[in-house]
Amino acid sequence: MKVILVASVLAWVGATVAAPGYTRRRRADELSLRRTSLPQFLDSERSSLLVDNSTHAEYTTNWAGAVMIGSGYTTVSGTIVVPKPSIPLGGSSTRTYSASAWVGIDGSTCQTAILQTGVDFSTKGKTVTYEGWYEWYPDYSYKFPNFKISGGDTVTMTATVTSKNGGSVTLENKTTGQSVTHVFTNQLGNLCQTNAEWIVEDFSQGNVLVPFADFGTVVFTNASANGVTQLDKALIYDIKQGNKVYTSCSTSSSSSVTCSYVG
Repeated sequence: MKVILVASVLAWVGATVAAPGYTRRRRADELSLRRTSLPQFLDSERSSLLVDNSTHAEYTTNWAGAVMIGSGYTTVSGTIVVPKPSIPLGGSSTRTYSASAWVGIDGSTCQTAILQTGVDFSTKGKTVTYEGWYEWYPDYSYKFPNFKISGGDTVTMTATVTSKNGGSVTLENKTTGQSVTHVFTNQLGNLCQTNAEWIVEDFSQGNVLVPFADFGTVVFTNASANGVTQLDKALIYDIKQGNKVYTSCSTSSSSSVTCSYVG
């Protein structure tokens, strides 16, 4: 098993953190897609979030999946089969359509930081690309170098907290046997450890949501927080933009989250 350890990047971007809908932030000097990653709630949905941890869906413009709301979260993990994205119905072969699947700690009710890692999948014409990444919001997200991902690969994602401003993330490609890890220390923006997340995202490039890919279905299996599976208690998010709902998510067992593209 190959392990690549990447040194932590310390950069404060001076951004104001929003509530869920956090989208991974993009480095200004990179052409690849990066996100700014807080969930962007519809105004009518936001009021119930802090008091309701039931399984009915809340709508955001960019997050779909499951969120646990509690306290003392130190690790979150989940495994996906990487989907093969396609151009949505009515889309153009000259545009790039993207989506992302990730696990993370905080960023929903906690508004000061997010520790997260995941996989982007994009399509343009007949070309499909994949990218593994890591991020400590409010800094930008960064690509794992030389981490190979293909559609159909099984990838396990793990985020672990070691302090309010430190932790680590790991992506392990079970299909290829390759693993990559990034360690964070002395980050700007403290974790609250009140949210654990398994999310499919329509992320932003700059302040604009990227065209959302038809990702088919993403299933997070072996999904756990602090080593415990209890997703039957999770809050469910779905993506709604304007009057159109793009996802349908559910917890199909206490240890799995299923999100399907319905746009």
